[in-house]
Amino acid sequence: MKQQQPVKSNLHKATQITAGLILALSASSSFAADRVVKCQIDSSGSPSFKGKCLFMPEKGGSFSLQSVNRDRPIMEGLIDVNVQIIEKGVAEVRGLTTEGSNSRWGEARRSDKDKACWVGSDFRICAW
Repeated sequence: MKQQQPVKSNLHKATQITAGLILALSASSSFAADRVVKCQIDSSGSPSFKGKCLFMPEKGGSFSLQSVNRDRPIMEGLIDVNVQIIEKGVAEVRGLTTEGSNSRWGEARRSDKDKACWVGSDFRICAW
């Protein structure tokens, strides 16, 4: 009598394929990791912060900036700054205060002189 070889079930094969696809898709669609960059935040024409900060990329080119030491504000009264792209070259900027308020700074446009900078009516945010 001929001995039969064990056959993997279709369900087991499908599970392996699905797991592989999920792993591949999650690796290819994940955002870049947070990284330390040089940044500058100017308010009313003068630097409010200049130094190293944590750059946290988001979908579509948007990003947030925080202190490298996450336990400290990036500048007095401010936990982070968020630059949310609303259309090409235009962003909505907000700052999360230490009191928990999501403060609207306003619209900013990408600088023609330095593409790492976003310029609003009375502020400028750069991350290199």
